Amino acid sequence: MSYKRIVIKVGSHVLTQNGEIARGRMNDVVELVSTLMKKGTEVILVSSGAVSAGYSQLPLDMFSTQNKQVLASIGQSYLLRMYQEDFEKHKMLCSQILINRAEFDSKSITKLAKQAVDNLLKNGVVPIINENDVTSIEELVLGDNDKLSAHVAHYFDAELLILLSEIDAYYDKDPKKHKDAVAYREVSTIPKEDLEAKVVSDNAFSTGGIVSKLKAIEFILENNKEAFLATGFNLFDVKSFLLDETHKGGTFFKKRV
Repeated sequence: MSYKRIVIKVGSHVLTQNGEIARGRMNDVVELVSTLMKKGTEVILVSSGAVSAGYSQLPLDMFSTQNKQVLASIGQSYLLRMYQEDFEKHKMLCSQILINRAEFDSKSITKLAKQAVDNLLKNGVVPIINENDVTSIEELVLGDNDKLSAHVAHYFDAELLILLSEIDAYYDKDPKKHKDAVAYREVSTIPKEDLEAKVVSDNAFSTGGIVSKLKAIEFILENNKEAFLATGFNLFDVKSFLLDETHKGGTFFKKRV
């Protein structure tokens, strides 16, 4: 279960607390990435949170797409600065790459972006990728970088996509509504009805919910890669999976051979 290159995606809900960036959880993610890199696993970090970072500086109405553009523009550099401060504690450098999912339709742009990512990783630098929310309106409305992270994993040659969110696993039914909901441990096929379910979100800074994540994972499975869905509020399950090679919590997605 050893991986050469992985993508870790951390969602807005994980990075946000009371209208501010949750620095403790961000630092935990940075510590995990740093540990993995120092052990020889290349890590590409796909991070949401630009809008909420901007909101912490200028609290505009969150239900306006125009305001979200403003907040994203303010928040991108602020978010990167916080990541830089946290990675510096581990004597590591990080970088920022803004890319829209539609740009993967261009072979030349994808090739250049992959070249940059490869060279950053070769030099021990962590690439932090985010959708350019100022111009990518769809991302502000729906998705929270889930689909982007799947495309990054596929086109930049990662073997595994880790999705860290408020959702700790993939369940047979909504655990918020059903106390008897059971978490799937391993999944090879996602039912069509789950992929087509209504997208909901109960957090002003987070969009997409489980449906967005399942669609991203479906793309991963279609391209014969693996995915792991776990909570980002504490990293016990993902650390156990990646560092100890022990699957305790969370859901592992892999196509049957």
